[in-house]
This record gives sequence, structure tokens and C-alpha cells, in this order.
Amino acid sequence: MKELVEYIARAIVDNPDQVRITEEPGEDDRIILKLEVAQEDKGKVIGKQGQTAKAIRTLLRIAAVQRNVRASLEIV
Repeated sequence: MKELVEYIARAIVDNPDQVRITEEPGEDDRIILKLEVAQEDKGKVIGKQGQTAKAIRTLLRIAAVQRNVRASLEIV
């Protein structure tokens, strides 16, 4: 799942070398993925009214369901 989010983020941003994903365990067997991008790319990852971020989270949720885990995405 980490690779999926990284692939999507690198395709969207202008500085793909600055995309960083960290995976942390959360409560109740949840996986928390933290996405870090360059400051000037945050708007592209979030999108208008958060639509791009919502789409990435939806794809992450689908991938998590296929693996029988729960996952969430934080953009930092």
C-alpha cells in the first residue's frame, strides 16, 4: 500500500524526489501512512477542496480492504 501511495504522489507532483512515505502502526491494527511532499507540491496533492487527497484515500482504502487491514493517509 505504501508503494501505491508513493506511485500516485510521484505522478502528481513536480518534485518526485522529495516524496517521502512513512508507515506507522496505529491503534486497532490500523496502518497510518504519512505522506510528505515539497511545500510547493502540497496544493497539487490536496487538490481543489481536497478532491485529490480524497481520491488517494479512497484508493488506499480499497487496497487495504483487499489485504484485510485498515489504513489511513495523513498529508504532512
